[in-house]
Amino acid sequence: MKKALLFGFGLFILILAVYLFLPVWNIWFFDIAFLLLIPAVLLFLLTLTDPKQKKAAPLPTSFRKPLLIVLVFLLAYITVFPILSSWALFYNQDYRNLIGKVKEGNSMNQQIAPISVDEVRVVDEDLAHLLGEKILGTQPALGSQVELGEFCIQKVNNKLYWVAPLLHSGFFKWINNQEGTPGYVMVSATNERDVRLVQTANKQAVRLRFQPSAFFGDDIHRHVYMNGYAGIGLEDFSFEVDDQGKPFWVITCFDKKVGFFGEDANGVLVVDAQSGNIQSYSLENMPAWIDRAQPISFIESQLNDWGEYIHGYWNFSNADKLTITEDLTLVYGPNSRAYWYTGVTSVGKDESAVGFVLIDTRTKETTFYRQSGATEAAAQSSAEGKVQEKGYKASLPIPYTINGVPTYVLTLKDDGGLVKMYAMVALHDYTIVGVGNSLRETLSAYKSVYNTGSGTISPDAQAKRQTVHTQVTRISTDVRNGTSYYYMRLAGQPLLFVTTSQLSASIPLTQPGDEVEIAFDRDTQEVQDLTYFKNWSLANGAKPADKK
Repeated sequence: MKKALLFGFGLFILILAVYLFLPVWNIWFFDIAFLLLIPAVLLFLLTLTDPKQKKAAPLPTSFRKPLLIVLVFLLAYITVFPILSSWALFYNQDYRNLIGKVKEGNSMNQQIAPISVDEVRVVDEDLAHLLGEKILGTQPALGSQVELGEFCIQKVNNKLYWVAPLLHSGFFKWINNQEGTPGYVMVSATNERDVRLVQTANKQAVRLRFQPSAFFGDDIHRHVYMNGYAGIGLEDFSFEVDDQGKPFWVITCFDKKVGFFGEDANGVLVVDAQSGNIQSYSLENMPAWIDRAQPISFIESQLNDWGEYIHGYWNFSNADKLTITEDLTLVYGPNSRAYWYTGVTSVGKDESAVGFVLIDTRTKETTFYRQSGATEAAAQSSAEGKVQEKGYKASLPIPYTINGVPTYVLTLKDDGGLVKMYAMVALHDYTIVGVGNSLRETLSAYKSVYNTGSGTISPDAQAKRQTVHTQVTRISTDVRNGTSYYYMRLAGQPLLFVTTSQLSASIPLTQPGDEVEIAFDRDTQEVQDLTYFKNWSLANGAKPADKK
């Protein structure tokens, strides 16, 4: 009876450990070995007799040898086997090739979408969390029951948002609210005034029953584990909503490619956060609204291995070694596909990048652009240096294509985390920088800087420059942050143009009907910035050149 009780107690502890720690039942994961190691040690100790006592050991000594064999095997399983099957000394090229075939691209403009200032991401994750906390603070009854989860950036109906679930703030809050938390928060990544608490979708109340802060069967990981997915690796529990606003958890499934290591995504699980319904998809057929299936931790590790083992394991001189410059950033291409972006620099080099990498967040297709440029840290320092007297801190740069020029866009924030100014820095040269109190002002300042360089920054942008001789049909002034902007319509031109008096002293005197000559760099902006302006009607009676 005593032995049966011991056995029953041990089995209960084992089952409880499985329920609490959710080990992966797969030979290439350490979970089961560690789980069995603890009871194996305890059982082995029960076969030993204290020399000072005459009582027999709780378990027969005949169990001692089999248990010792099990212990040796388990210890070898978590020490010797990984060395033989996974050590980079033997398998460095397997690690290097995990990222897949790395294509070399000619121009990042083909994959980073040209963008208007209205679509530039000006809200980062920290600011999104601050704005989300503020909207919860307007509803004290709700704020005392829930807390904000992790924000994930994503496109919803082709608009960029930070989205975070409302999570239970404790065990007793979950007990009193087991039907789920009431909704999620959406913060526009392009407009810090667009902050929403979403509590209904498709005219139905949103209740997030399955989530990381729930308990027992409502815990999202345990729910998936107990419903047939105990034998695969699960990573990156991302909260996403579809284009109708319905909430889901998108979970990456992965396996090991190099023995016990080399994690690589092979599919996703999409879990309805309200009903708990689970759908499994391969990387090729998952829904189009899913923005990412490749976890940032996997991509970062695989990129570093790709750069580290370029000449094998033994490379003491660090010849040709590459490493990523900063954390990966999510950017979007012209086809609205999401990419992980990072600069790549030589090992030991900090200020200059030797190239840039874009990785498709769904397929892991990787493109390397071998061109020198500024690292993200150098761009941040350059932007902060422009306003060093204010003490603002720059956000992580986001790359965009502006006038055919790959450009970092940053926000400059005060100590309270609020955006005070904006900056644009050329990727290829961090000394080319423009700052302003608005994105429009920043864009004008940035264009002014690179236009001063006689178009040497971007031949593509120079080729798109247009010169027009026409008449002013309408002109108006708008004052923003102490700067006067002059907006004008021109005969024969469907575009709206803007400039300041810094471009020409004759602009404040210009009236409808005046004959003018202008130049501008044609881009995707709804309002085009002028790069040249001459009012022939004010030019002391001079005749304008015959230009069209």
